[in-house]
Amino acid sequence: MTRTADKIDTLVREDASMADALESIRETADRNGGEVEWSDVSDDLSSGQWGRLIEKGILVDGDEGFEIANRDAYDEALDGDSDGGGIDVPDVDIDEEGSKWSQWDKIAGVASLLLMFGYWINSIGDAVGQTVNMIFGPLDAALPFYAVIIAVAMLTGLYSTLLQANLMDTDRIGKYQERLNAVQEKQKDVRERKKEAEERGASEAELEALENEMEQAREEQMEAMADNLGMFKEQFRPMVWIMLFTIPLFLWMYWKVSRLQGAEQYVIMPLVGEIRWQQGVLGPMMAWILWYFLCSMGFSQLLRKALNIDMTPSST
Repeated sequence: MTRTADKIDTLVREDASMADALESIRETADRNGGEVEWSDVSDDLSSGQWGRLIEKGILVDGDEGFEIANRDAYDEALDGDSDGGGIDVPDVDIDEEGSKWSQWDKIAGVASLLLMFGYWINSIGDAVGQTVNMIFGPLDAALPFYAVIIAVAMLTGLYSTLLQANLMDTDRIGKYQERLNAVQEKQKDVRERKKEAEERGASEAELEALENEMEQAREEQMEAMADNLGMFKEQFRPMVWIMLFTIPLFLWMYWKVSRLQGAEQYVIMPLVGEIRWQQGVLGPMMAWILWYFLCSMGFSQLLRKALNIDMTPSST
């Protein structure tokens, strides 16, 4: 909202009769070619109201009398197109049912959690590693271990990208973010207008109206925070499927690297030189984990570019 419309809205909140006075000025200005004099409207508004309009800069000097400073904003405020001096939260249509997890999503989530115990319980980790080795054993036999990790990173990058593209609705996430951003902007706007009103010594009626707006903004924020749960579920849904397929592969690589013998235990990495696969490179992060993450992130970006998949949430 422009400053002129903001000022008009404030005056109307302070004095309800100001709306009729403003309408009279507009009609008179239309009849007189855009200008108005005090004598033309003295029957419809008080001298105090006239003085307030000049003081606020709503009426400014014209050629012979006064003219409306910003006619578009003036009309906007009087015709009811104004937002009350603040920002309205858009009525965004979000399909809440669409973000709910299916039975299969829940099963995948539970299975992923159970598989994670393989990181702490050796018997589970060994069982998963031996099972996956029946599938990837021939690949490991044909390639050096660093190339095996590259192949696994390519595979995980491919299905991760496809799962995210098919299971995550970026339009719905964009709508959640749009509503949340609007609520935050509204709160900021109300706080600024309330601070300005307090500094210029506004009336109790105006301050009370702003406090009501602040309370409404808080309620809308609480509703928006509840929406965050729906956005989180939407974003996390493909993750449970990615974890379901990736954890076994990760456990297999962990199982495999612990059984490397001789020269196979070492690799020459850029900027690092020769290092054991199980040796820490970045703090406790072992060389094979760092190599996997670097390959996985690189291939994921290349695949998204190649398949023209954009995971950026889109707003309405």
